[in-house]
Amino acid sequence: MRQIVLDTETTGLEPTQGHRIIEVGCVEIINRRVTKNHFHHYIKPNREVDAGAQAVHGISTAFLADKPLFAAVIDDLLAFIKDAEVIIHNAPFDVGFLNHELKMLGGSYAPFPSYCQVTDTLAMARKMYPGQKNNLDALCKRLNVDNSRRDLHGALLDAEILADVYLAMTGGQSTLLLDSSTTTGNAAAVRRASVRADRPRLRVISANDDELAAHQKLLATIDKASKGKGVWKGLDGIAAPKTTN
Repeated sequence: MRQIVLDTETTGLEPTQGHRIIEVGCVEIINRRVTKNHFHHYIKPNREVDAGAQAVHGISTAFLADKPLFAAVIDDLLAFIKDAEVIIHNAPFDVGFLNHELKMLGGSYAPFPSYCQVTDTLAMARKMYPGQKNNLDALCKRLNVDNSRRDLHGALLDAEILADVYLAMTGGQSTLLLDSSTTTGNAAAVRRASVRADRPRLRVISANDDELAAHQKLLATIDKASKGKGVWKGLDGIAAPKTTN
C-alpha cells in the first residue's frame, strides 16, 4: 500500500474555538522507501495566530497574509492522499482539524478518514513503549533518528522526521539484535535508518550448482548428527537432506 506521512500546523489547539490549519506537509513512502514526492502548502487562516502557537512553529499571521485559503488546496491534498495509508503522530489532533476544515467547506466533502486509512504512530508508540515519553522528539532519541534541524515545528519537516521514525518503529529488526531489556529501554543503541528511494538496488548473487551440492552435503551431515532434528526441515525453499547410514 502507498503510505503518506502527514503533519499540520495550526493557529491554536482547538478547532471548536475557531482555530484553523495554517500548514500541511506530506511525504510519500512506497515499499518502505521515502520517495521525492511530497505535498506542502502554507494556508491563510483568516484569523490571528495565537502567540503560544507561533512560539512552537514560528509562523506569523503576517507571513500567511498572501497564502492560499484552505479551499484552494483541499482538492489537491485529497488527491495526494486518496486510498493511501496516512500516517500521523497524534492523529486525533490533525484529523480533528482536517474534519473541521472540510465541514466548513459545506456538504460536498466527507470526513477525512473517508478518503484514506489513518494510522496513529502515537498510539503505536504507547503500546511499544508503555510508561515512556512518546512525543516525536523522544522517539527520535530512542530510535536514533536525526532531528537536529527541528528547532521549530514545521509540517513538512516533521512529516519527514516522522517517516524515519515510523520506518524505524516498524523495521522488525530490533528483536533480532537486542535483548528484551534493550528493546524496551534503549533501542537507540542500534543505528537504524530509512532506505531512500534513490538508493541503488542491492546485487543478488545466487549459489552455483557446486555450492548448492556442498550445502546439501553439510546439511545431511548435521541432520545425521542431530538424529533428524535439523531446524531447517519444512522451511520454504530448503529441501530436507538425504541422510546416509
